[in-house]
Amino acid sequence: MPARGPFAVDQAPQAVLFDLDGTLIDSAPSLARAVDVMLGQLQRPAAGEARVRDWVGNGARVLVHRALTEGSEADVDPALLERAHGLFLQAYGEAPEAGTLVYPGVRRFLDALRRRGLPLGLITNKPAAFIPPLLKSFELEVFFALTLGGDSLAEKKPHPAPLLHAARHFGVAPGRCLMVGDSRHDIEAARRAGCPVAAVSYGYNHGEPVGDAAPDWVVDSLPELL
Repeated sequence: MPARGPFAVDQAPQAVLFDLDGTLIDSAPSLARAVDVMLGQLQRPAAGEARVRDWVGNGARVLVHRALTEGSEADVDPALLERAHGLFLQAYGEAPEAGTLVYPGVRRFLDALRRRGLPLGLITNKPAAFIPPLLKSFELEVFFALTLGGDSLAEKKPHPAPLLHAARHFGVAPGRCLMVGDSRHDIEAARRAGCPVAAVSYGYNHGEPVGDAAPDWVVDSLPELL
């Protein structure tokens, strides 16, 4: 990995794109609550926060599938999956901010980027409807000129389409857009889009060390990137 951070190199980013869950906010407690409500309504045992942390990152439907199969890739009856997905969305939508925290250093980092005049985008696999209330709850909405959810486009991460869409939106070449995330899916999306990528060590990433996915930088706190 490069010894210097992304803002010390000659080709410094002209835009910065962020993942949300596991990167800017720790939403596992609220997601776990909604998962366990859903499982209870289906008369199944609760999963608990520790397990849900390893299942987060690929969108709501995949999270529900993992909850129904206890983390496996086993097939699920489509009707059951659809019902469970609806129950989960209803439970999560009642209080998406409950138990959620902004990670230390996040606000300081976003403030620093804004002072530099860099456009910032948010690219998450979370359904788009949940993004505005979450950002508003933590007073983060002022930072982002573009937000994309997992259902905003035809494809979601790890497909590069959301990152390429954001680059076009900002009028910046993909190679000058820094992607910041917490999982191998963020890193894969960035690689396929041609973006440099930084990863935080504290995120979810399905219980695997994020450094194994070979991002350009790994940090324990976002201000370390400056």
